[in-house]
Amino acid sequence: MRIHHLNCGTLCPASARFVTGSGGLFERARMVCHCLLLETSRGLVLVDTGLGTRDVQDAKARLGQRFVKRNAPRLDPAETALAQVERLGFKREDVRHIVPTHLDLDHVGGLADFPDAQIHVFGDEHAAAMVPPDARAKFGYKPVQWAHGPKWNRYAVEGERWFGFESVRVIPGLDADVVLVPLTGHTAGHCGVAVKGPGGWMLHAGDAYFSHREVDLVAPRSPWGVALFQKLRSVDNAARLQNQERLRGLVRAHGHEVKVFSAHCAVEFDRMRAG
Repeated sequence: MRIHHLNCGTLCPASARFVTGSGGLFERARMVCHCLLLETSRGLVLVDTGLGTRDVQDAKARLGQRFVKRNAPRLDPAETALAQVERLGFKREDVRHIVPTHLDLDHVGGLADFPDAQIHVFGDEHAAAMVPPDARAKFGYKPVQWAHGPKWNRYAVEGERWFGFESVRVIPGLDADVVLVPLTGHTAGHCGVAVKGPGGWMLHAGDAYFSHREVDLVAPRSPWGVALFQKLRSVDNAARLQNQERLRGLVRAHGHEVKVFSAHCAVEFDRMRAG
């Protein structure tokens, strides 16, 4: 199985120093929408989709004016998952499965680009996105992104453990290990997606954290900007912090077996893409 690391949406919020902890105070930050494309004998699998073609074409309607103003997305059609899939020589129909870490707008904007794909998600996340229980839970969900009627596959948390975490092995019959790992807090059904490739396991931790500095084993810290955002926009901040600590424990004990990365850290994306 071949694994591609895709940036499906560059985000450029104000103040690199505030958001990422490095760079100038008045310099634009660089963040990514880190997605995975898995080549399997039974079709392509996407882990997250980032921003889609419709988001690029009509950003304010699809993403919301507040998101566009705060994150200043580059909105480059060449960065969409569909464009990158086609550059690799595949067709949109070749994407058979999509496994989102959660259903926030910058993680599933490309669902409509692959209308025939099966979507695999925790039941709690699907329920929260369809009928958000309160304003905080509603923040990142944009129903327009699934108005086309995706083919949902909903899962409960059950099954074998994965490096000490509860997990659900999804997509039976696929010639690849793809595992949903509950990492709730940011959203009600937020998960990491673990994939076993030729070089071993990797864990896409989604928005369980935002900066490589947060899983540093010597002096973990969160840049001010993302620390504030995470605290304000988590549906269960205590669970989020607990899961961050568990991820640091995973890196500490099994970093030689599992490569852990988050959805938006450009430093981690560049490392993973470089191999």
